[in-house]
Amino acid sequence: MDGAVSRAETGKSARNTAPFSKQFVTLTKQTHIELVAQARYWKSAHERSVQRIGLLEERLLEQQRQAAEREAALRAELDMANAKIRDLNQRLFGRKSEKGKGRRGGRSATGRRRGQQRGSQGHGRTMLPHLPVREEEVGLGSAECPSCGLPLQDFPGTDDKEVIEIEVKAYRRVIRRRRYRCSCGCGTLPGIVTAPPPPELIERGKFGISVWVKVLLDKYLYGRPSHRLLSELADHGLIMAAGTLTGGLKALAPLFEPLYQALLAKLRSEPHWHADETRWNVYAEREGKVGYRWWLWVFHSASVVHFVVDPSRSAAVVATELAGVENGAISADRYGAYKKHCRLHPGITLSFCWAHQRRDVLMLANDHPSLQSWAMEWVERIGGLFHLQAQRATAAVGSDSYKAVDAQLRQAVDAMAEQRDKVLSDPSTIAPAHKLMLSMKKHWTGLTAFVDRPGLPMDNNKAERVLRTPVVGRKDFYGSGSEWSATLAAMMYSVLLTVQLWGLNEHIWLNEYLSACAENGRQPPTDLSPFLPWTMDEPRLAAMRSPIHPSPDSS
Repeated sequence: MDGAVSRAETGKSARNTAPFSKQFVTLTKQTHIELVAQARYWKSAHERSVQRIGLLEERLLEQQRQAAEREAALRAELDMANAKIRDLNQRLFGRKSEKGKGRRGGRSATGRRRGQQRGSQGHGRTMLPHLPVREEEVGLGSAECPSCGLPLQDFPGTDDKEVIEIEVKAYRRVIRRRRYRCSCGCGTLPGIVTAPPPPELIERGKFGISVWVKVLLDKYLYGRPSHRLLSELADHGLIMAAGTLTGGLKALAPLFEPLYQALLAKLRSEPHWHADETRWNVYAEREGKVGYRWWLWVFHSASVVHFVVDPSRSAAVVATELAGVENGAISADRYGAYKKHCRLHPGITLSFCWAHQRRDVLMLANDHPSLQSWAMEWVERIGGLFHLQAQRATAAVGSDSYKAVDAQLRQAVDAMAEQRDKVLSDPSTIAPAHKLMLSMKKHWTGLTAFVDRPGLPMDNNKAERVLRTPVVGRKDFYGSGSEWSATLAAMMYSVLLTVQLWGLNEHIWLNEYLSACAENGRQPPTDLSPFLPWTMDEPRLAAMRSPIHPSPDSS
């Protein structure tokens, strides 16, 4: 009975639990599905979050990169602005010389003051014995003893003192021409014979040669504006109208044209020229020309300084100036007109100026203080080249000393090229230094032309020095008011600076030349050889180099 009950209860229990298990399984399966769905949802949400975070990180990195680029660009712009400010301050307030800081305060690099040193043996006063003497005697107003009143007796000799004075005086030169009457009756001569008039420089002009010598030298050699000269002459009693001065200069201009052409012919016959150009305003309208900026070019050979004024700054000016010349050498800066001319004339060597290269290095040091020590190393290298070149120039060609210095010079040039290439290959080199070295490499052939041609100088200082005279004039009288005036300026600068190059006295030379023009009927002399320095003999050169000797009674 117990067994039957037990089986019955067991069956009942199984019947009651079967539906529960099926329901449980169904619920568990739904929960599983929900949990899997939720897991997939959160997994995809996580993946989206990771992707979003990655995008945000990429965007942030891009923003940081752009910000860094903007900061670098702004820093570079700020550096360039500061460099420009330093450059402008240097130009406006800085020293114009390229000498080192050791020269400031009137002292040399060794600390020694310039000029005569304290305690050194002096040379005494430099008197001028060639000047005429005008003696003055000075005595006592009352030659007696102030105490007793007895007269003072003369004592042999005088106590002399010399004072240098200068006296400028305008005067009227009255020329009285003698007249004669024939006492014969042959009729060969007219009734009254008059002595011939003196030669005239300007037809019917009232001003003599000495006045025009002063006008030409004052304007073109000393750079003084004409209105200031007229004011000074007026103070001495000589009144000259501005129109008279202008008309006189216009009349004198043709007298210098043959001389100007003779200088050009001599220039073309020589093998080496220094060349440079500077602006020169010409206030005249010309068809096809916009503005008043013209250019004053200079070509400086061993014997001639030749200027030309042209409205353009093209290579055509160089080609015209050196027309017919196919061999030689030009020392110049890195301006493209000279490059083009030498490219079209392979026989002409172009020698670039190391002074300009050195100036670029100094400007880099001024504009970028962080590069100052690096730039000064290059300044020392360039200075070493100048030193070796100077030593080689003083040694006899072919001698042992010449060969030794020449070898040192070539080694220094090779070492400089190697250092230049090293800087260019270094990725850490900043842009201004890289640009400077790239320019040096580009112009290296012209910069080192002096190595194989010892006669070539390393700089173009000769051309820059002779340009100082017209530049002073440009600053004072702003250029030329017409084309004929600009042409006259080029001719006068050429003539006077060539005369100065040969050490001649400009007053004596110009006075003799204008006198020869007056004697030739207001025309240039037929024979120019007495006025070209390279055709003068030694006695004439010595006479032209002497100072002016006024007579004692010239006042």
